[in-house]
Amino acid sequence: MAADPDLKTEELAAIIRSIEERVRAQHPSGQISSLGVPLPDLMPVVHARDAAEAKVASIGTVNPRPGGVGNSAIQFTKRQIARALGWFVRDQVQFNRALLGCVESLLTALGEANRTIAVLAARTGERLDAAAEEAAELKDIRVHWIAWREEWQRKQFSSEVQLLRGMADLQAGFHHRALLMETNFRQLEVNFREAIKAQHLDFTASANLFHAEFTATMEKSIGDVQKRLWDDLERIRLDYERLIHTELRIIRQRAILHPEPASAPIPAAPQPTLAFDYARFAERFRGTEEYVRSKQMFYVPHFAGCQEVLDIGCGRGEFLQVMNDAGIAARGIDSDPESIALCRAKGLNAEAADLFTYLNNLPDAALDGIYSSQVVEHLPPERIPELVRLAGAKLRNGGVFAIETPNPECLAIFASHFYLDPTHTRPIPAPLMVFYLEEFGFGGVKVHHLSPAVESMPALATIPAEFREAFFGGLDYAVIGRKV
Repeated sequence: MAADPDLKTEELAAIIRSIEERVRAQHPSGQISSLGVPLPDLMPVVHARDAAEAKVASIGTVNPRPGGVGNSAIQFTKRQIARALGWFVRDQVQFNRALLGCVESLLTALGEANRTIAVLAARTGERLDAAAEEAAELKDIRVHWIAWREEWQRKQFSSEVQLLRGMADLQAGFHHRALLMETNFRQLEVNFREAIKAQHLDFTASANLFHAEFTATMEKSIGDVQKRLWDDLERIRLDYERLIHTELRIIRQRAILHPEPASAPIPAAPQPTLAFDYARFAERFRGTEEYVRSKQMFYVPHFAGCQEVLDIGCGRGEFLQVMNDAGIAARGIDSDPESIALCRAKGLNAEAADLFTYLNNLPDAALDGIYSSQVVEHLPPERIPELVRLAGAKLRNGGVFAIETPNPECLAIFASHFYLDPTHTRPIPAPLMVFYLEEFGFGGVKVHHLSPAVESMPALATIPAEFREAFFGGLDYAVIGRKV
C-alpha cells in the first residue's frame, strides 16, 4: 500500500520546524527588547555550513545516471578514476572538514555570545527600570528643592532686613549712650582733677613736714645703732683677745707642768726666740683659723688618695684639720712647742721637731705627700735647696710636694705683708722655686697664684687690668710637683 504523500509532507515539515527550533535555541536571533538593539542572525551562516558539509560529503562520489550498459560503463570508469585520485584529494578533504569544524566552533561561540548578551540585556533592562524610577524620584526632589530654595531665599532676605534694622537701632542707641557717658566722664574728670589738685597741695605740705621729721629721726636712730654696734664689736674683740691669751697661757702652763715624753731630743728652733706671743701675732696678721682653712681647701684635690702626708710647719694645725675632714691621714711638725700643744689639744697628730733633722731621720720613700706653707721664707736661702732635696728623697714615686710662700712678683706684698713678720729672711721668686723642684727630681711642676691683692686692697681695682695682673696679682703662690 502506497504511503500518503500529504502525510509525508507534514512529517517532513514538522521535522524541519523542530530542527529550526533547536538551531534557533542554539543560535538565538532577533533583538534585545529592552534596548531595541538587534542581535546578529546566525542562520545564514548555519545554512552556508550545511551546504559546505553537503559538498564535502559528495567529494569522491559519482553522479547517478540512468540504467544501461553505456551508463554503467561510464559510472564504473568514474568510480575507478575517483579511487585513483583519492590520494590527490585526501588532504583537501581533510582541510575542508577541519575548516567546517572551525566554522562549527565559531557558530557555537557566537551562539553562546548571543545568549550571554541576551542575559545581560535582561539584567540591564531591570536596572534601567530601577534607574528610571530613581530618576523620577530625583526629578520630584529637584522640583521640591527649587520651591524650597525660593522660599528659603525669601525668608533669608526678610531676616536680613530685620537684622539690619535691629542693628541700626542698636547702633543709634549705643552712640547716644556713649555720648552721654563721655559727657559725664569729662565732667567727672574735671571734678576729680580739681579735687586731686586740692588734695595734692595739702598732701605735699604734710609730706614735706613728715619727710623732714622722718629724716631727722632716722639719722638719729642710725647714728645710735652704729655707735652701739661699734661699741659691741670693740667689746667682743677685747673679750676674744683676753680669752685667747688665757687659753694660750693655760696651754703653756700645762706643757710646763706635764711635759711630753720624747724619744729623741727636740732640736732648737731655726729662728731666734721672739719676745712676743707669736700665736697672737699670727692671729692678727695671718687671719683666723677659719679663714686659713678656707684658703687651704684648695689643696684637697692635689692630696686626694694619699696615705702619709707630712705638714712641715703645721702652726695652729689648719692644714691638718682640713686633711682630717677630707679623710686623708696627715701629721705635722713645727719648731714652736706652743703650736704643737695647741694642735694636740685639738686631737691632731703633731710633734715639735726641726724639719731638717726630722726629714733626715725618716726612711726614704716613707711619704706620699709633703706640704709646707709660709715656711721657706723663714729659712736661710742656702738651706732651701736642701729642703727640696730631702723632700724628694722621702717621697715615693708620684708623691706630691706643695710649697706655699709670699709672691715677690706682687709689689703689694712688700708694702703690707712680707716685712710685718720679723722672722722672714727673704722672698723666693716662683721661677727659682720651680728650678729647685725640677733640679731634685720633680716633674709636672705648676705655679698657682693665690689670694689676689685686690681682695684685700680694693683701691687696686682702679688700676688697668693688665698692669694689675702683672704687678699686683696674688699675694701668695703655690708650687706643686710630683716626684718622677
